[in-house]
This record gives sequence, structure tokens and C-alpha cells, in this order.
Amino acid sequence: MLHLLTGFSDGGDFFNLFRYITFRASGALVTALLFGFIFGRPLIELLKRHQRNGQPIREDGPESHRTEKAGTPTMGGVLILGALFVSTLLWARLDNVYIWIVLLVTLGFAAIGMVDDYRKLSSNSAKGVPARIRFAAGLVIAAAAGFAAQLAHPEPLSAALAFPFLKNFLLDLGLLYLVFCMIVIVGSANAVNLTDGLDGLAIMPVMISAATLGIIAYAVGRVDFTDYLDVHYVPGTGELLIFSAGLIGGGLGFLWYNAPPAAVFMGDTGSLALGGAVGAIAVATKHELVLAIVGGLFVIEALSVIIQVLYFKATGKRVFLMAPIHHHFEKRGWAEAQIVIRFWIIALILALIGLATLKVR
Repeated sequence: MLHLLTGFSDGGDFFNLFRYITFRASGALVTALLFGFIFGRPLIELLKRHQRNGQPIREDGPESHRTEKAGTPTMGGVLILGALFVSTLLWARLDNVYIWIVLLVTLGFAAIGMVDDYRKLSSNSAKGVPARIRFAAGLVIAAAAGFAAQLAHPEPLSAALAFPFLKNFLLDLGLLYLVFCMIVIVGSANAVNLTDGLDGLAIMPVMISAATLGIIAYAVGRVDFTDYLDVHYVPGTGELLIFSAGLIGGGLGFLWYNAPPAAVFMGDTGSLALGGAVGAIAVATKHELVLAIVGGLFVIEALSVIIQVLYFKATGKRVFLMAPIHHHFEKRGWAEAQIVIRFWIIALILALIGLATLKVR
């Protein structure tokens, strides 16, 4: 909404700053960060009062979790989402279709996660909403987002897939593109959800991915940048840098309380919403395949679960001591902080590789 202040500008005063996406992105980051610091502690106290036993712990999980993490409240993702929505609505142009696509995807997956968290809490069990129901609801949201993105994208990008290492090449998927969008968004949401198993493990890679995709969104939304980089121009996506900045600010505010030992967990409310948001940004910017690199840590976590399940069904044996893979390293005796920081490093390296795809073309 603050971009409307440009109406008071004569082109050379303070109000002219609100014309610049980078200035408004900085404002969104600071706003979201302050929101997290101001409302973090009151929210945690509220969650503690309404969650007598905290987040239910998996019975088959590492033994340390049942003693060290018992009683910790969940649904802390509400703090991130509150900061994200307030900052985005305050600083972004609300006539931008991509902002609304990503916001509504985030809200939709947050609703799925909230219902799942509530069911776990009310039943005092690690089992929430059946996976098939969560998956089906996510597909509906992703289908709507993919369809809206197709309408917003200019031709010939509408139903086409761009490749990160090939310039001026598009693969027209036709009707299959919508299916592809659904896979990207739902896959991203669930991959982040699987990664969220240790204090601080998921939120930092999500922020790294959001920062990377935010830079990409800003670049592909500027014709001068796309001409120089030989990437496809997607007008309007630059505003998504503001959304990404809000996510980073909200994530930092949450990490203040989620750092080991965590005072609150984000829960499915946060992990599904943030994963869906990252997937939606990738779809909006036509960088779906780059997401597999930028969010490579999430891909590894998801693949570890898939491999474990398929191998166990085929042989009755396990590839990993426990899946997702971060629990495998716990079982091998790695300290939680050691796993988290090393995974952050991997996420940062993969993000830099993904960002480099802008230039290698």
C-alpha cells in the first residue's frame, strides 16, 4: 500500500523512493523482522496456554526428542505468516497478479497445515490429517495457482518450460504444464514439511531459497536484466522480491525463538505454507527447474523418504537408519547443531549454484 505514496512525489523527493522495488523490499524485511520480535514472545505464551502437551513427538523418532523436545508448542508458523502478510500487504503493489497468486498459495497451504496441527494436538498424536487428504487439497490449490500463472504469463511462456542452462529454448508442455505446476508446488510444500524435523533446520534453507528466488524474480522482471542475462522476461515478477524479503524478515524473527533449544516449532502450519510459497515463486518466474537446484536440500530430504519407503517395501530392509535423512545422521551420533549447520551450508552452496544459472546461459 505504501507504493501509493509515490503520488505525492515530484520525482526528486523522499516519496520517490517508494517507486523502487529494492527500497520497498528493504522496508518489507525490516517490517517483518520487527513484527517477529514484537509478537514472538506473546504468541509463544499464547500457544503454551492452549497446548497443554505441546507438539506430539513421533514414537519411532530419536529417543532424545522424547525428552528434549517434549512440551514445546507448535503452530509457530503463524508468526512467520503474520509477519509475511503484513509486510507484503504494506509494501507491495496490490494490483500485481503474481503477489496475489503467491499470497493465496501460502494462505491455502497454511490452512491445510493448521488443520493438520490442530488434529495432532487434539488427539495428542503425531498422526494428523491423512496424507491423501492433505495431498488432494494441495493439488487443488496448486492447480488454481498454476492456471492463474498461465493466464498472467505472456506468450510464448504461458504453457512452456524453460531450462536453466539453455537460452532461447522453451518446451511447450500444453495441458501438461498445469500438471507440472501442481507437482512443483505440492512437491515443494511437502519437501519443506519433511525437512522440518530439527530446531532451525527448515527455516534457514527456506530463507536462503526465498532470497535466491527473490533475486531471480527481480531480474526476470526487468527487461534490461533479461536482455543482458539471456533469460526470459516475465513482466511484473519483480514485486515478488518484496514477498521474499518479507519471508526472510519473518523467518529471522521466528528463528530467534526457534534456535536450539527451540521455544516453539513452526509446525505444518508454517512448513507447508512456506514450501508452497517457494514453489509458487518458482512457477511465477518460470524457474521451476532451478528450484530443484536452489531447494536441493529439500529434494534430498524428500528423496530419502521415497527411497526408504520403496526399498523397505521391496526388500523389508532399510537404506537409512531413519528417514528423512537428517534423522539418519542423528542415529549415527551427530549432534543436532552439527546436522543443522552442515545442512545450512549445503543449502547455501546449492542456492549459489542455482543463482549462477542466470549467467551461465
